[in-house]
Amino acid sequence: MEKIAVIGAGLVGRAWAMVFARAGHPVALYDANAAALATALDLIEAGLADLHACGLISETPANVRQRITATPSLAEALQDSAYVQENVSETVEVKREIFAAMDTLAGANAILASSTSGIPASSFTADLKGRHRCLVAHPINPPSLVPLVELVPAPWTDEAVVARARALQENVGQAPIVVKREVAGFIVNRLQGALLSEAFRLVEDGYVSSTDLDKAIKDGLGLRWSFMGPFETIDLNAPGGLRDYCARFGSLYHQIAQEAEPRPWSEALVEKVAAERLQELPASERTARQSWRDRRLMGLIAHKLAVAKQES
Repeated sequence: MEKIAVIGAGLVGRAWAMVFARAGHPVALYDANAAALATALDLIEAGLADLHACGLISETPANVRQRITATPSLAEALQDSAYVQENVSETVEVKREIFAAMDTLAGANAILASSTSGIPASSFTADLKGRHRCLVAHPINPPSLVPLVELVPAPWTDEAVVARARALQENVGQAPIVVKREVAGFIVNRLQGALLSEAFRLVEDGYVSSTDLDKAIKDGLGLRWSFMGPFETIDLNAPGGLRDYCARFGSLYHQIAQEAEPRPWSEALVEKVAAERLQELPASERTARQSWRDRRLMGLIAHKLAVAKQES
C-alpha cells in the first residue's frame, strides 16, 4: 500500500489519517507544533475506538493506529509518499508557503492535495514547478465520518493527476466528485450557502422561528437528502419524472428565486438566531452535543452501508 503523508494534525488532519490508515495505507502525520502532534495521536486512538464500536472498521483500533506514524519533520513525512493531504491554516499565504516546501521536498510523482474549504488551488500553486500535480481535495468535516470529497483542479492540473486522486479516494472508501473548473466555495458550500441564505431570510422576515426552520430540514428534506440528491428527489416526486416535476413546479421556483435578493446577515439577525440557539442548546452543552452528532452520523453511516450490502 502506498505511503500517504498528512500535513497538519488538527481535526481534519486527524480524520484524514484515520481514513487512509483504516484502508491499509501507512500514514506519516506531521505538524509544525510538536505538542499538537502528540495530542493528535491520543485523539486518533479515541476516534478509531468509536469507529470500531459502531462497526465502521472491522480491524482492531490498535492495528489501524499502528499504521500512523508521527514524523518530526516535513521532509521525513513526504519521503516516499505517493499522495499528500495538506490541512494547515486557511490563508493563501500559508498555503502558498507550505505548497512551495512540499513541491520541493516531495517525490516527482507525488500528488499534492489541499483540504481547503474555499481557496482555489490556482491562488497558491501558480508559481510551482510541479503545479501540474496540485489540486484541492476538500472533505466534508470530518472525513472519517462523511465520505464526500470535492476534487477541484487548478487550470493547469494534469487530468491524470485528477484521475489518480479520484481512484485513491474511491479505494479508501470516500465518495469523490470532480469540480470541472474552479468556482468560489466549490459545490457543497455553494449549496449550503443557498440554503442558509434562504433560512436566514425566512427567520429575519418573521415567517418561521429558527427552531422550526431546523425541523423543516431534519424532519423533512434532510431525510430524503441523506440517501438521494435533489435531482433524483424531484425525478421521483412526479408521475412523469423530472420533466413532469419541472413543468408542474418550475414557475413556482422561478418566482421564489426572483424574491430571493441577496442580503447580508445583519448583526441583529445573527444575534436573534444565536439567542434562539442558546435557548435550545446552552453553550456548556455544545461539546457533548457535538459528540452526540458524531454518534448519530456513525449510526446513519452504518445503516447506509448495511442497506447497500443487502441491495448489492
